[in-house]
Amino acid sequence: MNDLSNYRKSYEKSELLESNIPEDPINLFNRWFHETEEFGGSDEVNAMTVATIGLDGFPKSRVVLLKKFTEEGFIFYTNYNSEKGKAIAANPNICLSFFWHSMERQVIIKGIAKKTTEVSSDNYFDSRPEGSKLGAIVSNQSEVVPSRAYLEENLKQLEKDYDSMVIPRPKHWGGYLVVPIEVEFWQGRPNRLHDRIRYTSKEDFSWKIERLSP
Repeated sequence: MNDLSNYRKSYEKSELLESNIPEDPINLFNRWFHETEEFGGSDEVNAMTVATIGLDGFPKSRVVLLKKFTEEGFIFYTNYNSEKGKAIAANPNICLSFFWHSMERQVIIKGIAKKTTEVSSDNYFDSRPEGSKLGAIVSNQSEVVPSRAYLEENLKQLEKDYDSMVIPRPKHWGGYLVVPIEVEFWQGRPNRLHDRIRYTSKEDFSWKIERLSP
């Protein structure tokens, strides 16, 4: 038995007050993202957890890399035929979360996922290293494979097939834009009295701002 009840930490690095936040969550996310990038010492500040409701009715979370964020929302790329892609096709209501432990901060985003344009997916795919492009083609993501050797052999064959050729984006691979409807910012504070600020989208495209009890 591993008893973790004595794992405790005092959170004292920052605060999150209504007097010092913007009117929309994207601006605050931008501020926190770049503060973590500059001062937090995080290797992959864009690593986020994507949670979906699977076809089997169970929620499932996995770590994916955020590739872009704008006033519209948050963009990541994946195989549309993967387990997460099938889950999103059936239920586009998903959750993104970032935990930046070095800054004692967490962001939780509820949103609606929709495919990005083909032009956006093409542009990002074209920017990837050739190895990553071929990896996207060779992998039937989430499907059972007989062995690691099977994947490596198929990759070697693709390397020969596309030698000195332009590697096209597979039609089953592309981006999702997650349009946020609720964004919660969590800042660790002493004595477990953490700061939690929630932004909820309104019909007039403004945001309702509320403080939540920790």
